[in-house]
Order: sequence, then structure tokens, then C-alpha cells
Amino acid sequence: MTLFARTSRRVEVTASGQAFLVGARACLDAADRAATDAAAAAGLVRGTLTVGLIPTVTALDLPALLGSFHQAHPDVRIAVRGGVSTGFVTRIIDGTMDVAVLGLSEATPPLGVQSRVLAREKHVLLVAERHRLAGRHDVRLVDLAAETFADFAAGSSGRAQTDAAFAAQGVARDVAFEVAGVDLMLGLVRRGLAVALLTPGAIGDVPGVSAVPMIDGPGRVEYLAWSDFNPSPAAMAFVRSVLDDVAWRGSVDRTGTRGVLHAGAVREVLAHGSDAKVSR
Repeated sequence: MTLFARTSRRVEVTASGQAFLVGARACLDAADRAATDAAAAAGLVRGTLTVGLIPTVTALDLPALLGSFHQAHPDVRIAVRGGVSTGFVTRIIDGTMDVAVLGLSEATPPLGVQSRVLAREKHVLLVAERHRLAGRHDVRLVDLAAETFADFAAGSSGRAQTDAAFAAQGVARDVAFEVAGVDLMLGLVRRGLAVALLTPGAIGDVPGVSAVPMIDGPGRVEYLAWSDFNPSPAAMAFVRSVLDDVAWRGSVDRTGTRGVLHAGAVREVLAHGSDAKVSR
């Protein structure tokens, strides 16, 4: 069997080599996982932790959590990846990502993974401080039919809840500016080029931008998600650290209610995943 085609000037992998490479990588991954599991049985957590983060995480202080995790488990290599929630779920299922923070509409919980609700938030309208709607007590979606919007890319999970809300009300809207990040979106709003809908936790206090409550605006649920099939020791150690942090701080939903996730509920979530009934 020839794995490489060689000349004096170049080397290429043959079709047989490509097929061999897939199996070889699987063997190496299995060997790494075996070593990781053996270390975990001895009380050591090692390996790689790959975490997916949407650009609008509001429920967790991820830098602090990752820093604490690194101090507790210095032998774990931490990797952070940006992207969209639907892509993260796919990667968790196929085993190329360990844990992710997701932002999804209230009607579309993550499927095929274990998950825990971290926060529920209602969107607010963002306008320039001299916009005609700035200072209003509240607005409805129909009031925004003539506005120009900035939003995330069409089809992305970050935009799905807003598109669904307008469609449900039968209101068409003009999304002239599709952006990848919150900073650019807020800059467009501040300059009066567009209006936007975002959750309050994603924006903070931005000079030159006014936030107006929505009566019938979309909502977003923030989840922590991880594999429901043989998650790595590093993944479960990180999940525990996040849930312990939520239990200590209390989980806050942005509608104004507050509850405490006690230690027994943390253990229940870890034991039963997304089917667990969490007491608050």
C-alpha cells in the first residue's frame, strides 16, 4: 500500500494515504482520550477544553470562569471559538467542541445536547438619542415598520428571534446593515444610520444610544450546552464550575425575577442533563 506519491520536488498523500489518515487520527484521539480518562480516574483533569461563545454572552463572566478553571486544572489546554449557536450545537454533537454558551429564541431550545438555561432576556429597541422614538415609555413592533435596521446575518440564530417576532406580527422591516458584532451595530445606531433590537445585558450603557422597552418584542434564552454522550472529564469539570458559579451568584432573568440554584439542583442537572427539574 502506497501512502505517499513522491518525486524529487514534491510529495503528495495518495487516496490510500487519505483513508489511512482518517483512521490514524481516530486512533490518536482514542489514545489521548484513554490517557485523559485514566488521569481523571486518578483525580487529575487534563486534555483539551474547547468552548464556543456567541458574541452576546451576558449571563456569565467567562474570562473569570476560564481563569479560575485554568488555576484549578492547569494541565487542560483551553481553546475558545466564536460563531453561532446552531453551529456550536452541531460541533458538540460531532465531538469537536466540548461546551458552548448559546443564545436562542424562546421557541427553539437546543436539541441533541444537554443544556441548562442561564438567563432569559427581552429585547429592547436601540435608537440614536435624537431619534423620534428616543424617550418613549415603550414601543410596539408595528411602530418600527418604517425604520432601517442593523442586525446579524440572515439565517443566524442571533437574528432568528427578531425575524420570527416581526413575521408573527405581520410587519415587514428593512435590514440594510448586516453585521457580525455588537460594537459595529451600536456604532451604526449611534450615528443615526439604523435602529436595532438587542438584549439589555449585551449593550450596557452606551453614550449616544437610547434604549426603549418593547411591548411585543422578541425574547432570547441563553443556555450552557454540553454533550449528552460521554463528555470529557475537562468538559464536565468546566460545566460543574459554571453551574457552581450560577448557584453561588443566583440565576437572574432579565425580566426582574431572581432565584437561587442550590447545590442539590446542580448535582441533579449534572446527573440528568436537560431533563432535570431545577428548583429555585
